[in-house]
Amino acid sequence: MSQMDPKSKTVLQTVSVVLLMGGLAWASVPFYNWFCSVTGFGGTTGVAMAGSDTILERKITIRFDASKDRDMAWEFKPMLREMELKIGETGLAFYEAYNPTDRVIAGTASYNVVPYDAGGYFTKIDCFCFEQQVLQPGERVQMPVTFYVDPEIIDDRDAKYIRHITLSYTFHETELPKVEARLLPETLNQ
Repeated sequence: MSQMDPKSKTVLQTVSVVLLMGGLAWASVPFYNWFCSVTGFGGTTGVAMAGSDTILERKITIRFDASKDRDMAWEFKPMLREMELKIGETGLAFYEAYNPTDRVIAGTASYNVVPYDAGGYFTKIDCFCFEQQVLQPGERVQMPVTFYVDPEIIDDRDAKYIRHITLSYTFHETELPKVEARLLPETLNQ
């Protein structure tokens, strides 16, 4: 059996380490996103197809916050600053976005909830944040978010003491979809 010389062995080990580290780096983002969505870590919310089957008498206050990336030209705000609802009750809130520019702008919203312990219990049924939003020049829209706070929050040793949850959105400008880019106002007048 032939032995590998020390230099070749070192090169092989170095290449193996680099490949392993690259693979771990590549897998870290999807793994982190999965971990956050399963555990609610970092204020990541849950998603459901329908409201809760159980509604408790205990109430909780939901606060709404809006911000935008510094390069986003839209105006963006919640229509209501806070609402109180029963745990398990379905809530409906609206955010308003306005494009004051003379160009079409597309945007996506990132979100989280605070305190982070509430992330796994704050459940969205429908949200404007699930898809890209496109506003024409001068367009103003009201965008809904439908949600509830999962009654299981009262069984969590840390989260059961939460009385207020803040839902925050940040809008970021994104590339226009190809269909939308072809339908810019200049081409509509032809």
